[in-house]
Amino acid sequence: MSKWLDIIGLGEGGLEAIAPATLALLADAKTVVGAERLLALLTSTEAPGTSANLTPWQSPLDAMLAQIDALRGTSTVILATGDPLWFGIGATLAKRYASDEIAVHPYPSAFQLAAARMRWPLQHVSTVSLHGRAVENLHPYILPGNRILALTSDKSTAVAAADILVDRGYGQSLMTALGNLGAPNEHIVSSEAENFDTQFIGDFYVLAIDCVAVESAPLLPPLAGLPDDAFVSDGQLTKRDVRAATIAKLAPYPGALLWDVGAGCGSVAIEWVRAARDAKAIAFERDADRLRMIALNAAALGAPTLRIESGEALTSIAAKPTPDAIFMGGDVSNEELFDACWIALRPGGRLVANAVTLDGEQAIYLRHERLGGEIVRIEISVLDKVGDHRVLRPRMAVTQWLVIKP
Repeated sequence: MSKWLDIIGLGEGGLEAIAPATLALLADAKTVVGAERLLALLTSTEAPGTSANLTPWQSPLDAMLAQIDALRGTSTVILATGDPLWFGIGATLAKRYASDEIAVHPYPSAFQLAAARMRWPLQHVSTVSLHGRAVENLHPYILPGNRILALTSDKSTAVAAADILVDRGYGQSLMTALGNLGAPNEHIVSSEAENFDTQFIGDFYVLAIDCVAVESAPLLPPLAGLPDDAFVSDGQLTKRDVRAATIAKLAPYPGALLWDVGAGCGSVAIEWVRAARDAKAIAFERDADRLRMIALNAAALGAPTLRIESGEALTSIAAKPTPDAIFMGGDVSNEELFDACWIALRPGGRLVANAVTLDGEQAIYLRHERLGGEIVRIEISVLDKVGDHRVLRPRMAVTQWLVIKP
């Protein structure tokens, strides 16, 4: 299909700031879709003439996508803001339609304008959207010396971000709200997180955070192997060193989905989500107390998108989205559960099982004979004391099996 959809990014300068060739697209369009405040630009006395049908876009997103689908094949323009491909509607539509159906005409994004005001090189900045998303998504980016630019929902985003920074030991971080960037009434307000006052900011701003940690602040990078005490647990969790090895074998990548079957406190699923952009996970757990722990850990460690499924795993996994990877940390010897997981796993997907019992080990060895893969024994000793003497005390050995589905 030939091009029928143009997505035009606008800034505070409105139509006057875009190129003549882009303006011509508006004049020739059959339909122009956008927020009402953007469509109003086309009805002003300074606007170029257009006979297009001006259509406010609908909400929620599913309704708006259906609205655009109905226009497919007819000359259509969508008015957006900034760079439509940077946390904008262009990113969604680029996945929905073939590349030859759409063209994108960007304007400098809010991130670019904010970085220019802050004098921050963008290649050294973490960018995240908190617009309509949980503020807890900030957690993986809160690191000593890191700089963050975040899109926001409203004034409450800055309040919640400041609370998170203070709780994490980053209360001395400089927070800057950059409002109405590029407009005559642009305003910039800065202060340390522990003293941040939202009375001088509006609801339209980019939040800049220059992270400063106190010496006692825990270091929680997005790399696998968070300290065990970073998780709320009843003691039954995949321990740090084994967890790091497990995540390495699972090999997270952008957008991939993990099933964590018998999730415990959710440590493996949470580390998976933190390890790769847009990685997703479903944690299957039947114990009510552990379900509450998973929810607490997901919020506190920056995995608010983690999906939690309660009940018996064999029943819970039915009809769930096809996983790219599966981790079996509990009930490893259950053949019926393994068979269901193996059938559900996509071709090329990875399954990792950790066993500490003889029954679990025997099941792994038998499956290895049938399906192949890799088996390793992980034996770890930790520092302890016997009387006045220091010793290395062994932990329970873990037999780990990795298999890739043909």
